[in-house]
Amino acid sequence: MPAKTVTTADKAAEELKVKPSEVASEPTITEEADVEKSEAPEVSNNNFSRTEENRNQYSRGRISVSPRRTVISRKPIHEREEDIIETITGSLDNSREGHGILRVSFSEDERDTYISNAQIRRLKLRPGDVVTGPARKPKENERYWGLLQVDAVNGKTVEEFLKENRPFFKNLTPVYPDEQIILETGTEPLSLRMIDMIAPIGKGQRSLIVSPPKAGKTTLLKNIATGVAANNPEIHQIAVLVGERPEEVTDIRRHIATITDGKGEVAASNFDESAQDQVRVAELALERAKRMVESGRDVIILLDSITRLARAYNLAMPTSGRTLSGGFDPAALFPPKKFFGAARNFEIPGSLTIIGTALVDTGSRMDDLVYEEFKGTGNQEVHLDRTMAERRIHPAIDVQKSGTRRDDLMVEPMTYQSIITLHRMLDMLNKDDRTQTLIDKLKRSKSNKEFLASLKTG
Repeated sequence: MPAKTVTTADKAAEELKVKPSEVASEPTITEEADVEKSEAPEVSNNNFSRTEENRNQYSRGRISVSPRRTVISRKPIHEREEDIIETITGSLDNSREGHGILRVSFSEDERDTYISNAQIRRLKLRPGDVVTGPARKPKENERYWGLLQVDAVNGKTVEEFLKENRPFFKNLTPVYPDEQIILETGTEPLSLRMIDMIAPIGKGQRSLIVSPPKAGKTTLLKNIATGVAANNPEIHQIAVLVGERPEEVTDIRRHIATITDGKGEVAASNFDESAQDQVRVAELALERAKRMVESGRDVIILLDSITRLARAYNLAMPTSGRTLSGGFDPAALFPPKKFFGAARNFEIPGSLTIIGTALVDTGSRMDDLVYEEFKGTGNQEVHLDRTMAERRIHPAIDVQKSGTRRDDLMVEPMTYQSIITLHRMLDMLNKDDRTQTLIDKLKRSKSNKEFLASLKTG
């Protein structure tokens, strides 16, 4: 039998042979560049031949890569942090970069989700649309969750949503409010009964609650929300609180959730937040309301307050170089007017009602300017009187200054004649006694219908 010839390569292989116990049991994946950088010895004149030999052995696959270079995770996929997936529902808020952000709440939230511009274009999404779908938790260098796919838009499947032929809000034809929103919920509160007769509110109304500080405007706004929920549950309520106190936000949030069984929404910003954030929250809430109106829904926005919203725009917008009384920039008046002017009734089903509060007698010329600019844009006003509030007369509604334009379109003819008679009777009384007299008369009746029937309409 011929003798086996031992080559130099075989000797080198025998020297570099690794015991089975020393071989990694797990597979390893390593970038080639990293292996060459970490495994290849440093080249010098003394060990040049050794380096070349090691490289030759590596190229033949006879040098094992250290298990410490392994990058395959042994953690199950569903447990990896980057693969955590949750179902996210949020309102679309377009960014300046072209993509969108789904806001879980109207203010910034740690679960806000990124949605690509391609998905927005494919589904023809608009700001304020409510999108639902699975989202991936952000990785180390990412800020937002990432939306993986769209499952539903505005409570409808993608197929149903794409079949819907939505009109654009700006193309809808506005008309006078012709359907009254009844607020009366029984004997109390008297403020709602007074508004139904003195200054009725209809679907699509632009209403101003003009009030000095501490006259009860926030309480009146909450009572109105209660009356709307009790008598008109089909109306979707959105409370927009701008620069509000945190405790007031909590109180109104809980109140809206209680009276609407969790269906109402609250878009709130605190007074310690930046003007840009206050403006963004209010604008997103308005876009949300517009999308619902385009689908034929009736929506009411309870805005507290228009004055603080105008102040926020005055700080957030670039200066125009011009200044009005009180340091107000004229360019900052247009956005809040556009917000308030969005309230309107339409020929087709759907309406947007905005009831906003305006501050007066605060000692600030800026607040007085805002009211003067807005008082001609509304078609219904409820005035609260400081003197009556100081005398503990509640509700402190000034029945002479309060009223509604074209209220004859929404009130039944017989009821309207009784209301005219009531106004004539109140005009004959002293200014300081009108509200108190009306309150006393209302307390003696169980409902407005009973009270108006007792008036002589001759």
